[in-house]
Amino acid sequence: MGTYLERAQELRAITDPHYNCAQSVLVPFAEEAGYSTEQACAMAQAFGQGMQTGNTCGALTGALMALGLLGLADRRTVVDITRRMKANHDGTMLCRDLLRKNAELGRERKPHCDAMVYEAVGIVEEILAQRDAAEQA
Repeated sequence: MGTYLERAQELRAITDPHYNCAQSVLVPFAEEAGYSTEQACAMAQAFGQGMQTGNTCGALTGALMALGLLGLADRRTVVDITRRMKANHDGTMLCRDLLRKNAELGRERKPHCDAMVYEAVGIVEEILAQRDAAEQA
């Protein structure tokens, strides 16, 4: 397997079946932790499209699930990743608001959602690298 980001990119390129944003973030980390793609997809199924209601972005919820799976979902880390992603998106992580703003800018939906997935995967990778560096120190 390549990097977590490469795996997320592979998943986003597949159109049938479609991997939602939460699945695309969670699967690479879950596979590394010994879960099957099918198990990870089942865990994240209801979290795509903002929990299927336009609420919290699936990329963020997928990242939070990945952190939980890796034993890194302490309050400080959860608040930090949420703050970081909100800061990059005008203070919101609501799927409906992110998609509305994207549409207002005349951009296509899929590249926007792909970018959200890659951003979330990158932040989880950073958190893992920080943990690994701390363990080696």
